[in-house]
Amino acid sequence: EELIEEWNIGHIEVDPGLRIPIDNFRSNIRDQVRLAYVAKGPTQPSGHKYIIDNCGRRFCEKWYKKNPWLEFSVSKNAAYCFCCFLFKVEPKNAYRALPLHVGNVMSIHNIARTAHDDFKNQRSSVEYKVTTYSKESQVKYETRLETSLGIVSHLMLQGEAFRGHDESALSLNKGNFLEMLDWYKARNEEARIAFEELCPQNAQMIYPKIQKALAKTCADGVRKAIKQEMGDRLFSVLIDESRDISVKEQMALVVRYINKGEVIERFLGIKHVTETTAEALKKALVEVLGNHGLLIANLCGQGYDGASNMRGEFNGVQKLVRDENPYAFYMHCFAHRLQLVVVAISRCCTSIEDFFEYVALIVTSTGSSCKRKDVLLDKQRINLLEKLESGEILSGRGKNQETSLARSGDTRRGSHYTTLARIESMWAAVVEVLEIVHKDERNPSRSGGLVHLMESFIFVFIMKLMLQILRITNELSLLLQKKDQNIVQAMSLVTDVKSCLVNLRSNGSEPLFEDVKTFCTANDIPVPNMDEVVPRFGQSRRGGRNNISTEHFFHTSELLAGFACLDPRDSFAKFDLDKLASLTNIYDVDFSYDDLKRIKVELELFISHMRRHDEFRVCYDLASIAKKMLELERNIMFPLVYCLIELGLLLPVATASVERAFSAMKIIKTELRNKMSDCWLNDLMVCYIERGLFKGLDLDELKKEFQKEGRRIPLPQYTKRK
Repeated sequence: EELIEEWNIGHIEVDPGLRIPIDNFRSNIRDQVRLAYVAKGPTQPSGHKYIIDNCGRRFCEKWYKKNPWLEFSVSKNAAYCFCCFLFKVEPKNAYRALPLHVGNVMSIHNIARTAHDDFKNQRSSVEYKVTTYSKESQVKYETRLETSLGIVSHLMLQGEAFRGHDESALSLNKGNFLEMLDWYKARNEEARIAFEELCPQNAQMIYPKIQKALAKTCADGVRKAIKQEMGDRLFSVLIDESRDISVKEQMALVVRYINKGEVIERFLGIKHVTETTAEALKKALVEVLGNHGLLIANLCGQGYDGASNMRGEFNGVQKLVRDENPYAFYMHCFAHRLQLVVVAISRCCTSIEDFFEYVALIVTSTGSSCKRKDVLLDKQRINLLEKLESGEILSGRGKNQETSLARSGDTRRGSHYTTLARIESMWAAVVEVLEIVHKDERNPSRSGGLVHLMESFIFVFIMKLMLQILRITNELSLLLQKKDQNIVQAMSLVTDVKSCLVNLRSNGSEPLFEDVKTFCTANDIPVPNMDEVVPRFGQSRRGGRNNISTEHFFHTSELLAGFACLDPRDSFAKFDLDKLASLTNIYDVDFSYDDLKRIKVELELFISHMRRHDEFRVCYDLASIAKKMLELERNIMFPLVYCLIELGLLLPVATASVERAFSAMKIIKTELRNKMSDCWLNDLMVCYIERGLFKGLDLDELKKEFQKEGRRIPLPQYTKRK
């Protein structure tokens, strides 16, 4: 078998039963692989439901404490020895007889364990004993390390590039890292002396490999902070895929969990997937979770878009995950569902579908060249000045700023509303530009026809109608994309929007018609006689047939309907005892038989307590109830209800957090940085997206973690004075 020449973080497998043997790597990189595994430590899943094997034996979690080298493979349902994996050809299955595996003092296991301990303790290695460094050289090394780490941290937080095209000493632009280093050395004498004195080449702390190693240390610190914040809590996942600038399919993963009653969504990382089949994506999901020590057994929610490979009822990712954990309920992203409704509205009626096609032509015709765009902006500026002088509009901060027409897209939320709103506000300028384009074109163009279409009553009527509808749905879309959104609040918002749309349909025709007539009058557009008999759209005057109307129904699952009963508005007006109690049957693994019998009694006491105490009148959604219960220690009084509330909060509402990760990916991986490796990109994205956690990391701890990788020069044995 061909040996692996170069290793990357993707070779590090958490599950001991699936690892690549150390001997499969080239001898010159085996120590690097061992260091990576030593830094990660043995895999010891906590809270896993260990399965009884064919011989009636079950692994016991308490064995970890007595045997710290012991690790367990979930996929193989077998225990392994971490030390033997690192320093023997094959990992030893230690499940059958632990004492027999350990053996005497000179056993293979104890020899491997001694090698592991010596390898882990770099200060006890032969190399460290032979090579000694003065205290002064150690202090200067620490100065170089701190300076480089500070520059790396800054560049990661800003999403900036590290390298330059020409990093030679005579280059006028060596790249961000070296240029910042030169700037800092010119202002800090201690740093200048530390970097400019003769020092070992592998301890200068400026080379690209060191920069990447420091970045990986920072990213690992962020991941460790996320894992500590999560603990062993239940969690949900949000997943989406997108292509990066180098045409690689990247799968982004965000975890959603509860900490002190607060909903938290954290970016866990990206994973390059060569296939987008359900099986490949599910495997990638398990690998990412495994690399962070997260178990599928603790998964209680999945949030994806509506792609068939994700939501498929029989072979989708959500079904494959639920085959392994039936309590990982799938939620179709509410924001995506809303966008699908908006797109469906634009296509449900032929006249509206044609209207949006005309809108796309208008946007293209007025902005297809720099000259046309400049003319459009100039005409709009003149029109605004005239309106300001006449007092028709008022000036102020943030008002009447320079803008242009935006293209709409079925996959871009809110784009239809933005496009129509800008056409309305720039109406006169758009018409003038279309007229200019029509006059200047040598060949026949559509611009003249578009002017005729825009200055028709039906075009204005549809534009105003769609603006009213999209204005309502756009507000909901923006609210659904908030990180702390929860199911109860989302359902409440959907109900409010439905009420607004019903009210618009019932009582909005007269105000809409008056608004259209006012707009037409102001822009010299003829208003037709409303008493004139005209045929239906698309039908001949010789006689028309009634069109069949389509009704849209909104269906909510039993799960959503149950949690919606915990809506605290109007003194818990939607509270339904039976629906809430039925949730315990759905989540039967989280509730015992006794819990199922007393849940109704506790729910009755809970609703009576909530309605009787004024402290809970300020609650407006599920998250505010959870926080108030923790604050007043009502989670102790009503533990089953609080458990239900946490399960409701964990259900994902929208995948906006994942899509924001792709926006960050476009900032970091650009056309000039399109060759960066997946591991390098992953480290940069973790620190850039989770900058709040990153800024809170302790610099001294990061230095210690960096030193664990086996650095030649040790840090001085004191805390350096700043």
